[in-house]
Amino acid sequence: MTKTIIPITPEEKLKTDPTLGDGLGCHSGEAEMLAAAKAAGKSETLQQYAKDYPKGPHDQPQSMCPAFGALRVGLRMRRTATILSGSACCVYGLTFTSHFYGARRSVGYVPFNSETLVTGKLFEDIRDSVYQEADPEKYDAIVIINLCVPTASGVPLQLLPKEINGVRIIGIDVPGFGVPTHAEAKDVLAGAMLNYARNEAMSGPVQAPRAGRSSKPTITLLGEIFPADPVGIGMMIEPMGLAVGASVPTREWREMYQALDCVTVAALHPFYTSCIREFEAAGRSIVGSAPVGYEGTARWLETIGKSTNTPQDLIAAAQNKILPAIKGVLAAAPIKGRITLSGYEGSELIVARLLIESGADVRYVGSACPRTPWSDEDREWLEAKGVHVQFRASLEQDLAAMKEFKPDLAIGTTPVVQAAKQASIPSLYFTNLISARPLMGPAGAGSLAQVINAAIGNQARFDEMKAFFGDVGSGFKSGVWENVPQDHPEFKAEVRRKLEKKIKKRKAEEMM
Repeated sequence: MTKTIIPITPEEKLKTDPTLGDGLGCHSGEAEMLAAAKAAGKSETLQQYAKDYPKGPHDQPQSMCPAFGALRVGLRMRRTATILSGSACCVYGLTFTSHFYGARRSVGYVPFNSETLVTGKLFEDIRDSVYQEADPEKYDAIVIINLCVPTASGVPLQLLPKEINGVRIIGIDVPGFGVPTHAEAKDVLAGAMLNYARNEAMSGPVQAPRAGRSSKPTITLLGEIFPADPVGIGMMIEPMGLAVGASVPTREWREMYQALDCVTVAALHPFYTSCIREFEAAGRSIVGSAPVGYEGTARWLETIGKSTNTPQDLIAAAQNKILPAIKGVLAAAPIKGRITLSGYEGSELIVARLLIESGADVRYVGSACPRTPWSDEDREWLEAKGVHVQFRASLEQDLAAMKEFKPDLAIGTTPVVQAAKQASIPSLYFTNLISARPLMGPAGAGSLAQVINAAIGNQARFDEMKAFFGDVGSGFKSGVWENVPQDHPEFKAEVRRKLEKKIKKRKAEEMM
């Protein structure tokens, strides 16, 4: 029986596709965007994302646009151009954020409208822009990122050439309705690059690292860590006859080969699921956790040694060399106080371990990232210490923990810090003030004490300000007033009555 295919005209598509028409695609709703993407041929990509980055009971954490993570990875690499395809408002916000965080290069942008989406002209525009930019004198790779609307419309970046004039072309979809956090979007691009580099290495000789190949077996570090941490880790594993190789995400393309050319991968940040899949395909073993604190470092060195078949006496030599120094630093810089901690970088659990070993009373750790097999060791260690660990934590859960445990210091995201300060609780922004510090080895052991203790010591200042200002600016007194604000409980009661009436009416209609 012959199947009849009825062509859809551009006008009919405009009526049915939530990503088109009057420009409402960006906020037409996650369910509608997801359905449109699947109908447009993105089912395989979205299914892989759902497997790699499972969402929590609340669907998605409240954080910045996920695509920022992938954009950040591309912008930090030498000889790599990044092009965005998405709504103008999204591109503006992403480029603003990227330059705010220190990007010093331009971001390419391929604009679109309803017509170019419907007719397929957007894909042609993207292809033209890639050919225009593919200059081997300037670039090793060009990254093209589909944001929500092009992804939902099925713009097929996979049909772009894999290489133009010797420049690698890497197209990825990073929709907000498919990738939960910006941290995991780093994994989307880093994993795609590793896949490309692995296939290159399997096909023949590849470019050596800038400093040449190491004479020792190397450990690849997985996760965006403080620049001094690889040096510290290298010193820790040197007695075992090992060296630190590349850190993923890398800073240039040739480091991809160096990352793959290792004996073991240290998943310091455990959410890089796509990258780990590529390393496992290359036959590399994966080690979770990180060398933080005394217990954490001792355990990590032991695990690294076993995964690399290092003799026990060399493992012991590495431990004996570094552990006394860490114990001394921890004892010299104790942290006293109760702390709740939350963030969206993926390093929350190892930071909590370091705080506890420094003497802090940590009651709650919330991470916007998911639980993975490589975070289990840290989770089990924290839970054994009585810490509540919450993966895919929502803002509401972070705030509820702060309210329940009444910490001396709240470490968290911007809205958590804001709520803490309104409640006269000292607080620190996790991303800028905590994760942007060395965490590994002796340097990490003493890096947090000064800033943490200084913040906790500010409680008297909060109390003084609270006593001075009282309830000014809160409740009915919030906002800007020309006269002394007056409460109107009768108005509140009337509004409450109308709302209750409306809710009862809606329930009655649903039962009919």
